[in-house]
Amino acid sequence: MSSPPPPGIYVPVPTFFASKQSSSNPDPAIPPVDVDTQSAHAIYLAKAGIKGLVIFGSTGECVHIHPRDRKVVLQGLRDALHKEGYQNYPIIAGTATHSIEETVEQLVDAKEAGSQWGMVLAPGYNAAVTPQDGIVRWFTAVADRSPIPILIYHFPGVSNMVKLTPATFALLAAHPNIVGCKLSHGDVSQLTQIALNPAIDAKSFHVFTGLGQQLLPVVSVGCVGAIDASAGFFPKSLVRLLELSSKKQPSEEEFKERRELQYKVSCMEEIVVKHGVVGIKEAISRLRGFGDVDGSRLPLRGVIPGDGEWEKWEAVLKAVEDFEKRL
Repeated sequence: MSSPPPPGIYVPVPTFFASKQSSSNPDPAIPPVDVDTQSAHAIYLAKAGIKGLVIFGSTGECVHIHPRDRKVVLQGLRDALHKEGYQNYPIIAGTATHSIEETVEQLVDAKEAGSQWGMVLAPGYNAAVTPQDGIVRWFTAVADRSPIPILIYHFPGVSNMVKLTPATFALLAAHPNIVGCKLSHGDVSQLTQIALNPAIDAKSFHVFTGLGQQLLPVVSVGCVGAIDASAGFFPKSLVRLLELSSKKQPSEEEFKERRELQYKVSCMEEIVVKHGVVGIKEAISRLRGFGDVDGSRLPLRGVIPGDGEWEKWEAVLKAVEDFEKRL
């Protein structure tokens, strides 16, 4: 039986690209990957207490990356982390393909580049006519062939609203090479039915939320952590929120702190809900100095749209930033 990623806060990091304004960029429509910035951001997160990284998740614009660049980024990150003393730092490599063969190819490349786990997006191209049995068979085929253990990535918003039932998770959790899941939706009841299902071994199958907005409540029903984009710019705050949420008998002061912090995080993460990758990259650039404000590949484009839109978020961002600076 393979081991799952350890509990904690993970960051689905954005993929950084060279500046579109750079004179060395031969094609501004397809800016090349920027491994140096990628590595600097990763080291910053590791030093801030982030448990591990997800590379090429939805935030990482996985569908915008040519296969030849995947291994370059993964290997570059592993080498940079190793150089800084993070030899076995957890790296989870995402996939978002629909064919079994291509998915497995990406997982093989990920292993060769030093990734310990894969995170496999549920295939949703034919969501309207895909039966649950088909999803079970698809993930089973991938897991049978993968050289590294995998997590199921359930994000209906980016996979044509494909749905996986709690019963499907229960069947897949029995596979020795399927070790957990990331649930990027607001259905806490479904998360509960997976994390607390007595038929699922919680020690060998870890449930992660993709939403720091719901971290405090979902920890109470068996969630072991979050794979959360806002931790890319507020890492210490999300790590502290998980720490507080996991306390069985918090003091009165800790009880108050975790309620206040969850409120601030929930308000702040609305920028991610509304603006997605574009908002995440702008926040990382403005708040932490990594990458360009306009740092995504087409068809994503530009900064957060709307005159004065960034300024509308400054108050809720500042509330968490003040907390972050105290940690």
